[in-house]
This record gives sequence, C-alpha cells and structure tokens, in this order.
Amino acid sequence: MNHGKEPGTSLNRRTLLTAAGGLATGLAGTAAAGAVPAGAAGRREPAPFGPAVVRPGDPRYEGLLKGDNQRFVGRPEEIVVAGTTEQVVRAVQDAVRGGRRIGVRSGGHCFEDFTADPAIRVLLDLSQLDAVGYDPGRRAFEVWPGATLGRVYRTLFKGWGVTVPAGGCPEVGVGGHLVGGGYGPLSRRYGSVVDHLYGVEVVVVDRDGTARAVIATREPDDPNRELWWAHTGGGGGNFGVATRYWLRSPEADAEARSGSPDPCRLLPPSPAEMLEALVEWPWDGSRTTERAFTTLVRNFCTWHERNSDPGSPYAGLYAILQLTHHKATGFSMVVQMDAGIPGAAETVKDFVDQVNAGTGLDAGGGSATVPWLYPMTWPGNGEAGDIVTRRYKGKAGYLKRSFTEPQLAAIYRHLTNDTGTAACGMLVIGYGGRVRAVEPGATAVAQRDVVMKAVYHSVWADEEHDGANLSWVRELYRDVYADTGGVPVPGEVSDGSYINYPDADLADPAWNTSGVPWHTLYYKDDYPRLQRVKARWDPRNVFRHALSVELP
Repeated sequence: MNHGKEPGTSLNRRTLLTAAGGLATGLAGTAAAGAVPAGAAGRREPAPFGPAVVRPGDPRYEGLLKGDNQRFVGRPEEIVVAGTTEQVVRAVQDAVRGGRRIGVRSGGHCFEDFTADPAIRVLLDLSQLDAVGYDPGRRAFEVWPGATLGRVYRTLFKGWGVTVPAGGCPEVGVGGHLVGGGYGPLSRRYGSVVDHLYGVEVVVVDRDGTARAVIATREPDDPNRELWWAHTGGGGGNFGVATRYWLRSPEADAEARSGSPDPCRLLPPSPAEMLEALVEWPWDGSRTTERAFTTLVRNFCTWHERNSDPGSPYAGLYAILQLTHHKATGFSMVVQMDAGIPGAAETVKDFVDQVNAGTGLDAGGGSATVPWLYPMTWPGNGEAGDIVTRRYKGKAGYLKRSFTEPQLAAIYRHLTNDTGTAACGMLVIGYGGRVRAVEPGATAVAQRDVVMKAVYHSVWADEEHDGANLSWVRELYRDVYADTGGVPVPGEVSDGSYINYPDADLADPAWNTSGVPWHTLYYKDDYPRLQRVKARWDPRNVFRHALSVELP
C-alpha cells in the first residue's frame, strides 16, 4: 500500500498464522516477560516479499523467463520480482540510471514479444503484487496488477458478492487486461471492465530521469485525470508501470460520497448461478456445405446486430462461436447467461434455434446451470495453449455488423483447406450491449459502436511448425479483409482491432496494404490524445514496445 504506510503493512502482505500448539510452547517464556502484547499471540508478521533479483545461472531464471506464448523468449540481464510499489520505483530508477531497457509483465499472456524483446535488459515481474481488497480510504476496491482474474472474482465474490465485467480466462493477470479495455461474459450487461475503473497508481519516469509513483483518478478536478483516462483502454507498456487499480462503478459514486458507503453496492452484483450451453456441429462433408456453414455464421452475426443495444432485453446473453478447422471434425458455440434473469433458459434456447435456423444441420450438445464462481475460476479455462502447445499467433477485428458474403466465403475456404490444422480457427464473440452506452471519448476504448469481436488464431507445439501456422492465420486474415488492404479498416462493417490482442503485422506494410496506420486501427481518433499523455508522463520513452504509443 502507499497511503504513507510502512511496506510491512501493505495489502499484498499476508498474515502468517501459526499452529496454536507450537505457538504455546515457543512463546511461553516471552509472554511471561511481558514482550508479547495482548492479542498478539497466535500470529506474527512475515517479512515483506522481495525484491527477488534473478540473473542467468540462477536455477529460478529459466522458470521465470517464459510467458504463455513461447514463440518469444528474451534473455534479460535480470528479472526483478517486486513485492511493493516502492520496490517497483527502485527497480525502474536503477534501470533508467543504468540505461537499460525495461519490460513489464504481470500475467505473461501477451500475444506478441512486448516483454520478451531481445533489447529488454530488465524484466520487471509483478506477479507477487497480487492483493485484492476493499480500500475504505478511497471507497473503492483495490486490485494489484499481479492478481489473476480468477483471484479477483473469488475475492470479490466471497467478501462482498460483487464482480467486474472482465475476462473469462482466470489465469490472465489484471495488469495488462484492465489497461487494454478488458471484456468478458458480463460485458454486454455491465460494460467494459474499464467502465468501472476509478483510479490507478502508476510508476512513471520524469524528464530528468526520476522514477516516482503517482495516483490518477476519474475525479473531474484530478490534475492527473488524463493519466487515468489513458489507462482505460490505452494498452499496457505505454506510460509507466501500473502498480494498483481501484474499481468502483460510476453509478456508485453518489453512494461512495455519502460518508459510509456499503462496499456491496459499489460494483455490479455477482450472479448466483450461470446457465451454460454447449452447442456442437460436425464437419460433415456431405451436410456441412458452404451454404449451411455461412448461413449459420450469418445467423449468429445478424442476431447480434439486432440484439446489442444498451437496453436490449438480451444484453445478458453472451455467446462465442468457435469455428475450428475442418480437421478438428467439428465446431461449436458456447452460450452463457445469468440463470437468475427471468426466462433465461427460454432465451438461450431461442437464440440457439435462431443460429441454427435454415442450416439443415443437427445441433448437438447440452446445457447446465452451475454456480457462477465455478466457470469463472476453473484453472486453465480459456488458455490459448497447454503444457505442450505453447506457441500461438492471434489476430483480431471489431464488427459493427455481420461479415459480408465475400468474407463468409473466405472464412469457409480457409477453414476447409488442406494447410490448416485442428488447432487453427477463429472465434466470433458477442459484444455490444452496455458497452455501447459509453461515449467513445469517455474512455480510451475507441470502438464503442460495435456488436462483435472476431479473433483468428493458430496454436501449435514446435518451433519447426512456426512458418506453416503463421502463414495459415495471416492468409486467412488478409483474405477476410481483402477489400480493405488486408486489415479491418473502420467502416460500415469493421471498426479496427483490439489492443489487448496485439498484432505486430498491422504495422508491417507487407500485411497491411491499406495505407491506414496501425494506431488508427487500434485507437482511431484517440491516438493524438494518447500521444499527449505519453509526452506528459513518459517524455523519455522509457516504456515502449512494437506497438507502443509514440511520442508526438
């Protein structure tokens, strides 16, 4: 914590409880001498964590080096695992003084090499900054960047029965997910997770090279408010090191200012149970024709066109169409909805029927109602790889409406070609709803008038297969967006891409022939404003990567 407390009282410090039997013997003489205050018996404070500095040759080095996507592995001179904001400040200061480039990692799920660039000399690991709790001083929930989404969901649910509309992959770290404008199963109902961001603590580097921690909030009179704004979708690794976030829904601000707010009313309530449906279709050569397949995808998309307004009665329904390559033998759709919403089961059934209508395909699968915490915290849920398949390439695009007919034809053609594998494919993800209620300039998430996200991917195990897998997903993406230079240029159908699924190809003229720069695809008209924030808070360009905001 950084409210003037000593490091030992930080929220990310866990009290060590000692077994009562051993304690009675070990402290008997001390207590008799009056050295142990009343009430202190039964606990003792551990030493603060860190910083742990790990260098090549240390047996921990290789284990701490690799992130989730093992296409990219750097060789920094040292890995600094920090346990407090003060340790982050010192690590950044030391790196700046030594002229060493910094990379910052919280959960390690970056699609690109932002934390594994060969030029990075100091890798700052924030995974131990993982506390989640309520901060009565700021009347908001405090979340540290190393906390995983699963930890956030568990703690908020157990302590207060509240939640945030963040992602469905419980192993992802909050640090990058939040600053990039994260979303998930509750976003159609409650908006982007950054719509609930009240404040952020950031370690920045001034023009004279001094590292320091600053706090920025959404309060209108906060002189640092633009730094807060940049963290509502501007993407990680651009302005400094985010060491804490404070979460509170805007509609709860009046409650927070009342003097004694009820924390249970400051964020959206957690569902008690989720209704989940899995729908499966086979890749049957005689029945899953191009007409049947494109009809199904079109149905999914047009449903979202019609049912994604902020006030839609269907905003509580979240669906992902998982279109795998035909070598996987089938493709599927996952549907989730708060089981407590009246008519949830009928709504899900009607949705599935509308997606399948006119295809002539038999839909298999089933449904179940489960406690909400179960699917949101199940280990490994939503991971791109596993212990073997840890190499992948992802690309993305926002959709304002359904794919065009040439785009649908291109998707079918690539999913049925001979060059893909069973682990190649794409996702079409329901979005919109409450997300569309926020004006674009209110946060740094520029794409607000959209109803879906498309994600194109390939996952594999061995380096020798890099070329084939990269070619497959790149060619699919290029052909889907052939009419706009191989990328999702903002227009009637597309609306750019999502910075939390970064794709360095968008900055490569070999793959982006549109003439539209990468930063317009990610940030649209917000980019000049982000550059002004960059100039104010990172004038030395200390924090940078392949797609970082550039100095003006």
